[in-house]
Amino acid sequence: MSKQKWKPGNMLYPLPAVLVSCGDREGKINLMTAAWTGTVCSDPPMVYVSVRKERFSHHMIQETGEYVINLTTEELARATDFCGVRSGKDMDKFKEMHLTPAFGELQYAPMIVESPVSIECRVKNVMELGSHDMFVAEVTAVYVDERYMDEKGTFHLEKAHPLVYSHGQYYGVGKHLGSFGYAVRKKNVKKNKNRK
Repeated sequence: MSKQKWKPGNMLYPLPAVLVSCGDREGKINLMTAAWTGTVCSDPPMVYVSVRKERFSHHMIQETGEYVINLTTEELARATDFCGVRSGKDMDKFKEMHLTPAFGELQYAPMIVESPVSIECRVKNVMELGSHDMFVAEVTAVYVDERYMDEKGTFHLEKAHPLVYSHGQYYGVGKHLGSFGYAVRKKNVKKNKNRK
């Protein structure tokens, strides 16, 4: 076997590199970068984001029970990195990164207008796990940028050039390899009109 054994660690990559937006009851809003996020349930639709207690966003999410997961793009790569290494205690990251906040159905957490997909979330459970608290939330609404909709009403996220995170690096998403179930789908064989 040619594999090396490493100590236990988080090697589940690539992951979505998202911008989580939130706010407090006084009207202050903030952005943080997260890769520790994902789907936990389909019905009802539920997601999570894991946040360190010392992060400025932690108390906002804990206080209001709201956050928005905003998917990012190659165009938003710099803003995504910046919001992960700078604190909202010291600045307005929306303003610094020239991003536009907009409110949907949530009262305290805005979405990012420039994001291709914004997922509004209401916290249902908080799990204290060690370095991070996991905020498990129900999805209350999803907003998609109409620029990526076609005339049939199909959404094409790939046209936004999504951003992913892998072991300290940001990457664009590669070429399309197939759709769900393509490995077992029967091929559409065209009949030869000349055969009897």
